[in-house]
Amino acid sequence: MAVDRKYLRPPSGHFFLFGPRGTGKSTWLRSAYPHAVWIDLLSPAQQRRYAARPERLRELVGAAPSQADAVIDEVQRVPDLLTVVHQLMEEPGCPRFVLTGSSSRQLKRAGVDLLAGRATLRTMHPFMAAELGRAFDFDSAIETGLLPLIWDARDPVDTLGAYVGLYVQQEVQSEGIVRNVGAFHRFLEAISFSQGSVLNVSEVARECSVSRKTVEGFVGIAEDLLLAFRVPVFTRRARRHMAAHPKFFFADVGVFRSLRPSGPLDRPEEARGGALEGLVAQHLRAWLSYSGLSADLYCWRTRAGSEVDFVVYGPDEFWALEVKHSRRVRPSELRHLKRFREDYPQARTRLAYGGEERLEVDGILCLPTGELLQGIVPGLPLP
Repeated sequence: MAVDRKYLRPPSGHFFLFGPRGTGKSTWLRSAYPHAVWIDLLSPAQQRRYAARPERLRELVGAAPSQADAVIDEVQRVPDLLTVVHQLMEEPGCPRFVLTGSSSRQLKRAGVDLLAGRATLRTMHPFMAAELGRAFDFDSAIETGLLPLIWDARDPVDTLGAYVGLYVQQEVQSEGIVRNVGAFHRFLEAISFSQGSVLNVSEVARECSVSRKTVEGFVGIAEDLLLAFRVPVFTRRARRHMAAHPKFFFADVGVFRSLRPSGPLDRPEEARGGALEGLVAQHLRAWLSYSGLSADLYCWRTRAGSEVDFVVYGPDEFWALEVKHSRRVRPSELRHLKRFREDYPQARTRLAYGGEERLEVDGILCLPTGELLQGIVPGLPLP
């Protein structure tokens, strides 16, 4: 199924395009730059060729037609190419470089900072509901996520089951990022119970039978591989004693569902609650990224236990959003938003819930979650 990635706007100059595996970066680039000179570093032959002699890039670009763009796909596989790219950017008549990656770890070591000011950064996220339009299915999104690779698969469940294993093999094992790949697999399973929750590193370490320091390193690796992200606590002009630990999310709900074990002791609604909150989180991240807003995503949690799932804060944005999977709006589900509004009357408050009606209760707009997701459109305010 072809879906127009209409919200990603490339800059006019050089840029990096990051995003997890399976988000469709290569597909989009081949459509956007059909006449570009292309280096696919997922190809073992090309990877060996340019790893052995990175200056070959200069010869390739020199023989290309004038004004042709140059795409280097999965550039983190041969970081030494960045030095040649930097040299070419300094020369007149240089083509526009588009550098893609599904991991920032190797690039951090090799010198992405070297290109600072010469190449901007864009991120491709999983599908947004508004991109899919009528094809968006809320129940399918909760179960298997919105990665294009999975969405287009004939058997999304089987494809999703192989996705993380392939990711770890190609990005972790092949690069030697961790010494004990088995421990990293156990970490991914254990941390799946932290989806949408405060990240307790010590508890995850006990589950994995490794040190706290090892888990902290694993969390950093998961973020560098673009598999996960953390949402910090909003503390701006706080009137209450605030919690310090961030919340943890996988980059796509499907990845979370594939890693989260299930059994007689696991209630299905617990996993569904984490998936629901994660689905909203990834939409808010995509909305902020594609809109180009100078705003950030936070959560709000006091030491006394008051909590709001998401806060969007920036010069022109101030939103507080709570996510519930209940089909009715109960007064108890609004109390935390009300407390947040007491501290921050400037904020616009929203509740996403599992019902079918749009309601306004005590001045708080309550929206069906599916309607909220369909209404999150980059460039426009939240519904």
